[in-house]
Formats: sequence, C-alpha cells, structure tokens
Amino acid sequence: QLQLVESGGGLVQPGGSLRLSCAASGFTADYYAIGWFRQAPGKEREGVSCISSSGSVTNYADSVKGRFTISRDNAKNTVSLQMNSLKPEDTAVYYCAARRTSYCGTYFSAEYQYDYWGQGTQVTVSS
Repeated sequence: QLQLVESGGGLVQPGGSLRLSCAASGFTADYYAIGWFRQAPGKEREGVSCISSSGSVTNYADSVKGRFTISRDNAKNTVSLQMNSLKPEDTAVYYCAARRTSYCGTYFSAEYQYDYWGQGTQVTVSS
C-alpha cells in the first residue's frame, strides 16, 4: 500500500525554524519527484517546493525562496523541508505528494500532476 506520512509540524515563533519530514512506504520513492504543498485556512492549497527523484533539481515558490530548503534521502525513502525565518503567513497544513515522474517540471505546483498525497501536518507560526 502506497503511503506518505508527514511529521515535524508544530507551533513556532516568528523567525523560528521547523523541519518537516515525509516518509514514503509501499513504493520506492527514488523513482518519484516529491512536492510539498500547504493550505492555509480559507485559502486554496499552493505548491511550496519540489525535488526531482535524484535530488539534483529543486523548485521553490517565490514566497519561500531563500528561507525553505528541500532535500531527500533515497536510502531512507524520506524527503525533508527545512523551514527557516518562519513568518505568520507560513501558517498552514503542509502536505507532501509524489508524482510518477523523475522531474518536477516548470509547473511543479499543479496539484493534478501528483499521484499520491499524505494527510498533512499542521504548522503554526505565532508569538
């Protein structure tokens, strides 16, 4: 059974950091590009970042460039999202998703391109 499980969310003060993890099971994640999305209350889900199957290519939304870093460890079947300099507007449920291609592509934030989704982890940035 294909499954993605996110972890690492929580409450953090503005300017703080969190590291999210996405653990894949039931399939070999190193054949898949993996993306991170988020959905804030009352807003549509948006793409945050994506990493190619090899880890050599990464993409970021403009709103998180320079603050977030995506990485993967294919030996452990995990993808991480290091989030620094967090802002209140980063508050959202964060999801990881896998797509059956090795690349992310120009439109990496298009949800329809992803085949498997996790259940999400809450990130709250507040003082």
